[in-house]
This record gives sequence, C-alpha cells and structure tokens, in this order.
Amino acid sequence: MPYEKLEITTPTPVLSWANHPLGHEETKMAKNVASLPFVFKHVALMPDVHLGKGALVGSVLATKEAIIPAAVGVDIGCGMCAIKTPFTAEQLEGKLKKIRLDLEAAIPTGFNENKDVEKSVTNWQRWRDFPDLHRGVQDLQGKAMKQMGSLGGGNHFIEVCLDTENQVWLMLHSGSRNIGNNLAQCHIHTAKELAKMVGNKLPDPDLAHFVAGTPEFQAYWNDLQWAQDYASFNRDVMMARFKHIVEKHLAGGKATKPLLEVNCHHNYAEKEVHFGEDVYVTRKGAVRAQTEDYGIIPGSMGAKSFIVKGKGNTDSFCSCSHGAGRLLSRNKAKNVYTLDDLIEQTKGVECRKDTGVLDEIPGAYKPIEQVMENQSDLVEVVATLKQVLCVKG
Repeated sequence: MPYEKLEITTPTPVLSWANHPLGHEETKMAKNVASLPFVFKHVALMPDVHLGKGALVGSVLATKEAIIPAAVGVDIGCGMCAIKTPFTAEQLEGKLKKIRLDLEAAIPTGFNENKDVEKSVTNWQRWRDFPDLHRGVQDLQGKAMKQMGSLGGGNHFIEVCLDTENQVWLMLHSGSRNIGNNLAQCHIHTAKELAKMVGNKLPDPDLAHFVAGTPEFQAYWNDLQWAQDYASFNRDVMMARFKHIVEKHLAGGKATKPLLEVNCHHNYAEKEVHFGEDVYVTRKGAVRAQTEDYGIIPGSMGAKSFIVKGKGNTDSFCSCSHGAGRLLSRNKAKNVYTLDDLIEQTKGVECRKDTGVLDEIPGAYKPIEQVMENQSDLVEVVATLKQVLCVKG
C-alpha cells in the first residue's frame, strides 16, 4: 500500500503508511513536527506509528541545519540484532528451557548489570572518547562498562526463532542502556533551556532543538554518535554470549559460522543525502531501508517477526517500521488482560508466564501482518520467523 497524505495544513506535508486515521493526539503531534521551519520535504509516518514524546514513535523526519534531541528519544541507538544459525528445529528438541535458564543467568535484564567486565568490553575502542562526553555523565563510566552486554527492561527481549525452513535464528532487542538515557536527558534539558532563553515559541517544549554550527549542536552530535556505537556494540556483546550458549547445547560448544548477520538501529539520527540534499535524518522507531539494507521487524512475543531487505523508497526517506507498534499502553494492557490471557496468547513459546510481563502480551500490539502489508513498497521479506523462546527485559 502506498502512503496517504494527511489532510492537515502545515508548511511541510505529512505522508502516512498507516492504513488507519490518526487519533486526535497523534494528529496534533504530527502537525507540531511538520510546522517546524527546518523540517525538510515532508514527515514520513510508518505503519506502526503511535504516540511518543515530542515526535511520534514510527516517524521519520529529515531536517536542515537542526536536530531535535527528544525526537531521537532517550534510548539512543535502540535497535535489533539477529543471526541465522546453521542449526535446525529438531536440534532444539527438549533443550529450550535449559537454554532460557542459561540466557537469564548470562545476560542481565531490567536494571541489572554484569558483575564482571569481560575483555572484549574493556578493549572497546570508544572508551577512550568517554572524557569528551557531557560532563553530566563523567561519573558513569564504571556503570556503563558493567551494563555493556545487558538487556534492559520494557519491550527489550532475547529470542530463539525458527524460519519457514525450520532454520534456527537468534534475535535480540536492546539499546544504549543507562548511559544513553543520561546523555539524552542532559542534552534535552540543554535544548529546553536554550529555547527558554531565546524566547522560542514552540508548539511543544519537547521540540526544543539545536542549530548546526553551534557548540551545543556539536556536543550533542558527538554524544549521539558515541551512544549509538555503544548500543550497537552492546547488542554484539550479548549476541556473542547468546550464540555461545546455543552452541553449548546444540553443538557441544563447537563455534559455528552465522549464515547471515544483521544489526540495525531504530532510534537514532544520521547524516544522509535525500532528494539531492544533505540532511540529518531522525528515525524514531523506524529502520533504514535503503536498497540492499537488511532490517529486522519484530512482532510481539507469540507473533511472527520478519527479516527484510530495503527497497530504497525515497518518499519514506528509505525507511520502514520497527515493529508492530502498541495498540494499548502498558497500564491499559494490565487492566484489560489477565494472566490466563497471557498463557493462552504465548502458547508454544518458552518464556516467563507471570504478571510481571503482562504489559507485553501480544494483544497489546498491532497485528504484524497488517503492518507488513502496509509497507510492501518499502521492504521485501527475506525470512519469516516464529519465536519458540523469549526472554523479556
């Protein structure tokens, strides 16, 4: 399905790939962003679009000479990592619970961190740039090192999946942890203070921005790139542990070579060229989908997930959705569904089945098939996956 142009009056149009009308609050948020003078060409809304802070989750905006820290969000570099293994479904028989328990022991979840820092983490080259980060995080390097290789909470997860050929895939979802959150908060605060100082009348205080060429912009851009690198490496560290655990159970500990590897952000900003111009592209809950780019679009636990290849659709700034998108807020999900519903909806998946993860019930998310149908012009499906094991953050 191609996009539709929203019927709103703004200096910049809003193109939507969602096949449903936006709610009042969502429309207002789209309007606010599209009214900013530095937004380039149009705003693109992905099929999984829903309310966020400042900008909609599932939105892509290109900007000239400015960037909005709250539009990138607080989980800088949040994204997905997946590998296709040489293993098949039969080899998993009777081993899922043991794998899950090993994963829960090896990869800290929620607010937890690693007790020891492994060598690959200590050797990460970007630690040398830590002194250049915002002064507000300078006492957090020890914590950042211990959290490298940890999952976090909310909708972050680790999954063992099977594709339609019964091949085993390993997949995880995580970001830049506490350090990314702290960096984001520091810069969002600075942007809001600057807006107040210059008497900037913004439609929403969360749209406070930095202007290119200023020291504040440069400081944010530097910290943003660092946190994005941290997030990507965090996923690599966890994936290495994950792969090792699976190899222990399925190959007697023998190392195997992945048949395909994908690691992509879906909350980030990057310098790119679109419509012949240099712009800053902010993807808030969206994945880059240039021609030949591999991406990962997960459904909820108990639903399908997809490995995709980008089609380089210029109207979407070469982007696609980052998941199914929530239908119900976390609190609403807890009020609407029961533990019995969770057990029913996650049948056949080796995962926690308790009230602690009730807000992540599949029914709280949009149907992933519909989301995929709406973006057939943005990506092609390379593999369709179904979870058989899920560890939630």
